[in-house]
Amino acid sequence: MAESILFSIEDGIGKITLNRPDKLNSFNREMALQLQAVLKECEAPEIRSVFLTGAGKAFSAGQDLAEVVDPNGPGMARILSEHYNPIVMGIRDLKKPVVAAVNGVAAGAGANIALGCDIVVAAKSASFIQAFSKIGLIPDSGGTFYLPRLIGHQKASALMLLGEKVSAEEAERLGMIYQFYEDDQFIEQALSIAAKLATMPTVGLAYTKKALQWSFTHALIEQLANEDKLQQRAANTEDFKEGVQAFLEKRAPVFKGK
Repeated sequence: MAESILFSIEDGIGKITLNRPDKLNSFNREMALQLQAVLKECEAPEIRSVFLTGAGKAFSAGQDLAEVVDPNGPGMARILSEHYNPIVMGIRDLKKPVVAAVNGVAAGAGANIALGCDIVVAAKSASFIQAFSKIGLIPDSGGTFYLPRLIGHQKASALMLLGEKVSAEEAERLGMIYQFYEDDQFIEQALSIAAKLATMPTVGLAYTKKALQWSFTHALIEQLANEDKLQQRAANTEDFKEGVQAFLEKRAPVFKGK
């Protein structure tokens, strides 16, 4: 049986592919637990950025509903507490930038896992849908946290209540994603972002990621203190010293992620 998660390391990029294309990469327990394990593997020092995409014509259609109604399945409580919540926190806690490359439909939990990544790009033919209301559920996997912060309360509320599909072009216009690309250029462009991140000062990027996360729950005075603390740590890295030296010598820096 094919692995439900494909993983490889190339040029400092941890490449993760959701691999249940016959099910539009919908999540079952096996795939969710495998993704959690692979995200932990991405903590390895040789990985300096992470690239997450889907196999086939979808990024992820969200939860495999056959598993939800299976009397021998994990049940909704375990699906959230053991599947999706650890995935979302695994992405946020990872000290590497995660690029979500949305190659097709991203629905339900699939959409919200993508939106929880650090940089989200999409193929022009891709789409996003908060499909939960169509089956009487609420948005999960961090959707109620990230979407209103990305596009504002009113738009997020409407998309979640109405369950309307959003094109990649509209998602970019709303600020839901960073950028969309024509389908024939998508993979090349998305990978180039991950490749660039893999050559940048990894520790400083991790601190930036942490500072942004803190900003959601801290007042300005607290955030200034957090910035001060993280900036002092960043100033003690080898990459900071290399960046300054390269600037003074008018040459391109060579960062080592230290």
